Amino acid sequence: MLINKPAPIRGVIFDFHATLVEGGDADRWISAALRRLAQDGIAKPDLTPDQIGGLREHLDQIWQHAHTIDPRSERDLSQDRHRDVFHQTVAVYPGIKPDLIGALYAVMPDQWTLYDDTLPVLRELKSRGVRIVVLSNIGLDIRPLLDRVGVGELLDGVVLSFEVGLVKPDPAIYARALDLLDVPGIHALMVGDSPRDDVGGVPLKIRTLILPRTQGPVHGLGAVLQMIGNS
Repeated sequence: MLINKPAPIRGVIFDFHATLVEGGDADRWISAALRRLAQDGIAKPDLTPDQIGGLREHLDQIWQHAHTIDPRSERDLSQDRHRDVFHQTVAVYPGIKPDLIGALYAVMPDQWTLYDDTLPVLRELKSRGVRIVVLSNIGLDIRPLLDRVGVGELLDGVVLSFEVGLVKPDPAIYARALDLLDVPGIHALMVGDSPRDDVGGVPLKIRTLILPRTQGPVHGLGAVLQMIGNS
């Protein structure tokens, strides 16, 4: 029986959050926000251990909570709206004052850390001549972070929803990523964590790999190399 070999993958589109980076430890995030308040001369908020524990759990699922407040992902179309939705999402937790919410938002990007397998996989893709684009629903410019952690130099492009006025899963934002990859959809692979947002390239014939959110430093990105090797 003959089995046709799939078209080779010549370009990979990566989601950002929970795909290349993890959100960081909520305790560390809260501590960083408290230090930010102290640096700004603002008194430390009087929070009970139960409130700290509840806030920790709330922050660990912050963007799932945000989707309840903002189901159409309007936060990812505007920097101001992104900040507002974050404030609204945290403010629903009792006892958290605006100063602390602002500090949590200010230090948030500093909490994002690369998975241990992110750079090795990206470097291997680059060595094989595979083009790489990051595609993210986000209301912040993540390029400074990507450059700081060594990812930026490995990329052929970055597509951010707030800059292009489109959000995943709209196929149009995937078409923007394909333009940067300079390959047709049949030669591309999308890698993300969301079965809702990261499948929008399927109508463009983009193969899609969903790696659900994981605990620990390794996310399983080696599966991408296996797919490239088998394509």
